[in-house]
Amino acid sequence: MQQAVGAPTPPHGTGLPAREAAAETTGALRLPAGGLVPLPAPPPMPAPHGAPPPTVAVLLIGPAGAGKTSVARYWADTRRAPTAHISLDDVREWVRAGFADPRGGWTDQSEAQYRLARRTCGFAARNYLANGISCVLDDAVFPDRPVVGLGGWKRHVGPGLLPVVLLPGLEAVLARNALRTGTRRLADEEVARIHGRMAGWYGSGLPILDNTHHDVPSTARMLDEVVSRAIASPPSW
Repeated sequence: MQQAVGAPTPPHGTGLPAREAAAETTGALRLPAGGLVPLPAPPPMPAPHGAPPPTVAVLLIGPAGAGKTSVARYWADTRRAPTAHISLDDVREWVRAGFADPRGGWTDQSEAQYRLARRTCGFAARNYLANGISCVLDDAVFPDRPVVGLGGWKRHVGPGLLPVVLLPGLEAVLARNALRTGTRRLADEEVARIHGRMAGWYGSGLPILDNTHHDVPSTARMLDEVVSRAIASPPSW
């Protein structure tokens, strides 16, 4: 079989077959090819009491100030199974010089950096999942941009991705945004505009959590219940 043009040449002297030598390694773990995450299969029988939850990939969607990052981080911290938190905003801010600040408006450069960050998050999620570590990702995905929004995430992670919308009331979002600093804090007008666009998720079939009057731990428990139901009865979104 001919080698694809541009395919990496296996390192010399490894003593491994070419197929294995071409695989990446990180520490003692050999990273698999990282295929797309399949749809979750319902458990064949009730899980034994105390058994760790299955490996899943969750996408937490919501407007700026909804509490996505705080809830996702807490959920990942408190699960009974290894879980990674991957924040799109954190990955976007890996770019230092030349960072496309969203407060300056959405430009071709910010769009390109967003797409690059999403691909990076998807690649990281697939590798974590392939090594038995669940993932929760968070992003302000808009319902009126399905191709670059939810559709883009599914292309990079796979059809088994479980989207959940976190959508508190506008007053709560404005209050939480006021506590943010740096590039994470947006003008009130922008926050209100984003929040209004998020209302399009109603009627989409996605689970929506209103955490207006809930703290981070109770919201994380609601998220856990939604994910458990999705695993028991895989949705078709």
